[in-house]
Amino acid sequence: MTTHAWMPASPCGTGCHPAVSATVGTARVVVRCVLVAVLLAVVPLLLAGRVLPAGGRRAAARAGAKGLLGALGVRVTLDGDRTAEPTGVGTLVVANHVSWTDVLVLAACFPCRFVARADLVDWPVLGLLARIVRVVPIARERLRSLPGTVDEVTEALRSGATVVVFPEGTTWCGTAYGSFRPALFQAAIDAGAVVRPIAVTYRDVDHRPTTATAFVGDETIGESMSRILRLKGVRAAVRVCEDIAPIDDRRLLARSAELAVRRHQDETAVPPLRVTRTRLPRRDRLAQPVRPGEYAGTVVRAS
Repeated sequence: MTTHAWMPASPCGTGCHPAVSATVGTARVVVRCVLVAVLLAVVPLLLAGRVLPAGGRRAAARAGAKGLLGALGVRVTLDGDRTAEPTGVGTLVVANHVSWTDVLVLAACFPCRFVARADLVDWPVLGLLARIVRVVPIARERLRSLPGTVDEVTEALRSGATVVVFPEGTTWCGTAYGSFRPALFQAAIDAGAVVRPIAVTYRDVDHRPTTATAFVGDETIGESMSRILRLKGVRAAVRVCEDIAPIDDRRLLARSAELAVRRHQDETAVPPLRVTRTRLPRRDRLAQPVRPGEYAGTVVRAS
């Protein structure tokens, strides 16, 4: 793969995975595998073509994501308001990135599109679903393609879609993290869309933060799924933070969203988070959150 000086990279690897003692038995693993296989066969059929109307496909996508997480043994809890003010445009959701399961977790919470690595469509497990839900591909190794990706996200936001971006650019174990890259925040500015930071953390059977689900290092999707299928009592906790108005400064937007996510992670992390970041903007002020009834400084009323 071609790399460059701005290519996102994470030092996390398989050494970040804990020694997990709470696992399920072989019979449970077999049942989970069968359920995953059935859902991967049925859900794409419901989402493809015109089997269901648009509303039905959105509901089926959420139900399918919930079903796959349930089959994997991952339960989701959602904390925070996920509704949006009626502005006529979509919402740019930005979240930290721990694992490929993040896509399923957020898809189970609300209808959305994702900006994801370009080769995701070639993966044996998630590739078909990625194509059906119209993932916006991003090739971070090719800087020249980035403006086109920003334009595609902008158009999706203007059409009213909720678009999920992982601005760290790669996965981290959950006790270490990278800085939020500002490039895709430009789409929110161009579309006049609010930015909604979301923190995703994983907890074990004893409700403690865990890195067991992290998809890091040289691990393959098959190895990751095999490990997750054996875990017991995993919960994905999703915290929806306050919306941020689309100010005309993508670096400040990125910094504000990152701080919102880290505040939640700092409150829940055990052990303390290890920060690995590039140089930060000099300004320490934050973008102002959107107050009820306001949108980028303009009063918005429902039609």
